[in-house]
Parts: sequence; structure tokens; C-alpha cells
Amino acid sequence: MSADALREIEDELVARRPESKVEPSLERIRDLADLLGNPQRSYPVVHVGGTNGKTSTARMVDALLRELNLRTGRYTSPHLQSVTERIVVDGEPIAPERFAAVYREIEPYLDIVDSKHDVRLGYFEVLTALAYAAFADTPVEAAVVEVGMGGAWDATNVADGRVCVITPISVDHVEYLGDTVELIAQEKAGIIKPGGYAVLAPQEPVAAEVLLARAAEVGATVARQGVEFGLRGREMAVGGQLIGLQGLTGPYDEIFLPLHGEYQAHNAAAALAAVEAFVGGGREALDPDLVRAAFSRVTSPGRLEVLRRGPVVIADAAHNPAGAQALAAALAEEFAATAMVAVVGVLGDKDAEGILAALEPVVDAVVVTENSSPRRLPADDLANVAIDVFGQDRVHQAVPLPEAIDAGLRLAEREGSLGGYGVVVTGSVVTAGDARIAFSRSDS
Repeated sequence: MSADALREIEDELVARRPESKVEPSLERIRDLADLLGNPQRSYPVVHVGGTNGKTSTARMVDALLRELNLRTGRYTSPHLQSVTERIVVDGEPIAPERFAAVYREIEPYLDIVDSKHDVRLGYFEVLTALAYAAFADTPVEAAVVEVGMGGAWDATNVADGRVCVITPISVDHVEYLGDTVELIAQEKAGIIKPGGYAVLAPQEPVAAEVLLARAAEVGATVARQGVEFGLRGREMAVGGQLIGLQGLTGPYDEIFLPLHGEYQAHNAAAALAAVEAFVGGGREALDPDLVRAAFSRVTSPGRLEVLRRGPVVIADAAHNPAGAQALAAALAEEFAATAMVAVVGVLGDKDAEGILAALEPVVDAVVVTENSSPRRLPADDLANVAIDVFGQDRVHQAVPLPEAIDAGLRLAEREGSLGGYGVVVTGSVVTAGDARIAFSRSDS
């Protein structure tokens, strides 16, 4: 199947309604799922919500389940380079031919649903139905499903997760979710289902209160990081970190995690607890050797991903202030001796000032640029914001992204004349994906 044929299907989906334009409702996707025979009920689901860390956590849960010899499906969003990355079976992205075949199978039902509603099915709704159908056809024994936005009315929520994971909640997508952590937590709590198991990453107190209240309301079992499970310890290692985890059933030590950043260690703790809850109700320990093997093979493209060393080039999908703060903490810890310049491209509806402010203390300068999204913030506008945060002398501008990376490396080399130097390319999932393309990296 040609890339043009895949792009044609994507264009059809976007023409319906791009995923950036949300019409909050479960009615349309429920009607579509009913017509398809409710494929999402064919397998148990681990549902992953929250604000930051969802994709990495989903990939870890998937790796653990596969190490336990379960056939898995994984659905995440958005994608870095190809839409087929979103739908993964047994660790491999769906083949373009299979993607197209499933789409054409469900296509006749789309118009039927559209005719019943004032608002047509959108890109994300159709893609979610496609993923659920593909997993049922395979069939998979477990599906790991990442929430697209929010929770209660997100299209993925037609599935009832046996286990849900809620990663740290912070402010993002305020136009749809509200402008306070409490309001956002109320939406995200919607994936906690009656009789299910809720695995909660560290939360602000107001968010924790909302999540615990929802769990009590529906009779869900709760596991809280720092109480029922958690991170026992961590130390930096070549190519990642060595961590010890406290699971729901006991300790798991000497785990090599080939990812950078303390936040990934916390994601690993949540993923482990989720799998313990999924396969044994949180009462049966997993084989420590299988746990170590699973984590040793985890990848998370576009999340503190080292694209090149000497000089170092890092791609990170941080697209909100909380994500940028986690990135800054990792840079301060693991690249403190490296002169770093940030190459930043953001989308127009994001908190550019908050992202830049989080990065400012840990980088020597910033090169503002533009990514490939039609929703990108123009570099001139981003430069004005950056000057307010960094000051005129530390702000530079270059478009397109490859030229911005080159400019950043030249600046970093000047700053790091006596040591290592590099750039971190960030500000958006799209920016991270563009950086990966520039460096010809492709991971499942």
C-alpha cells in the first residue's frame, strides 16, 4: 500500500473533523460501536488517562503484558510520524494494508451514524472505532488504551477498563476540560468504572480528592502511588536508569529502565501496579525476571529520546508547562554538565510562555522555530514570547526545523567550548516527530 493511499484515508478522516476540534459526547461513538457489534467488549482493557505520561505508561503496561505471553493491542495518540503508530498489535504498528482494510470495513457504518446526529463522527472517534475493531479481529487478549482528551466523554471511554491508570493531572486543554485541576480531574475521573481497579499516580490534593470520591462512588478498588505502591529508589545508569519498585504485592529491584527522567521511573511504578491489578487483582506477585526483561525492552519515542550523541540531540514531546517542568528536571539531573540549547516549536493553542518559563533555568539559549502542523504558532509570535522569558540576547530564530537544530548546535558548541554540548527539540508532539524525521529515526 502506498503512502499516498494511506494519506488519502487520513484526509478523509480529517475532512470529517480534525481531532483538535472536539464535540464532547459519547453518543456518536456508542452508536458506531453498537453497529460494529461492540468490539471493545471482546477483550479486557487497561485504560490510561491523565495529563502527562500517558503514552509512556501505556507502552510499559503493554511491554509487561506481552512478557507475560498475552497477545496485546495498544492504542495511543497522537502519533509522531505515521497514524499507524497509534494502533499496535503485539508490539508492532498495524500494517498500512490492514489499517486500510479495517477502515473500509467500518466505512459503510459511518454514514449511518452521521445521519442520526447533528454532528458527524470526527477523526478521533472513527480512529478509535477502527482500533477497537482491529483488536477484536486479531483477536487480542488484552488492550491498552490511552485516553485522547479528558476521560468521561472521550471516545475511548465506550470501553470499560478492568484497570485504569491516571497519571499526574495538570492544566491542559482548558477550552474543553476547564481551567482548574479540580475541573479537569472531574473529567478524567470518568474512566474509573464500577467494580474496576484505579491506579493513581501522584496527584495534587484537589485532584486526588476528586479521583477518590469517584472511586468510592462506583465501588472501585484504589491503589495510590506512595501508599499502596511506589518508587523504592533510582540511580542513573548508562543509557537510562536503574530503579527499584514497590508493587502491590512486594518489591521488585534491580530493574534497568532504558529511559531518561525521574518521571519515567514513576510511570514504571504505575505500569507495574496496573499489570499486577490486571492479572491477579493485585494479590499475586509477578515473576521478577519477567518484569526486568519487560522494562529492559521498553522504548518511548519522542520522550527524552536521544537521537544522536556527540553532540547530543534530544527530542521531547513536552507540550504543556507540566511536561516542560518534567523535561527541565531531567535535563538538570542528567545533562547538567552539557551546554544545552532548546529548539522550541509549539502549537498556537498551547501555553508557550509556561513551556518556555519551565525550560529557561536549564538551557543556555532558545531557538524558536515552527513545526509542520497547520496549527503551529508562527516563529515571530513565539519569539516575542521567548524574549519576555529569556531576554533578547538569549533568543534566536530559525525556520525550518532542521536549520533551527543546526543553529542550536552552533550556539551550544559556543557555550560548551570546554565540555559537551547539544540541543533539546521540544514544545509539541509534532515538533518531536519532525525532529525524528530529520534524524531518520523510526521506532515502533
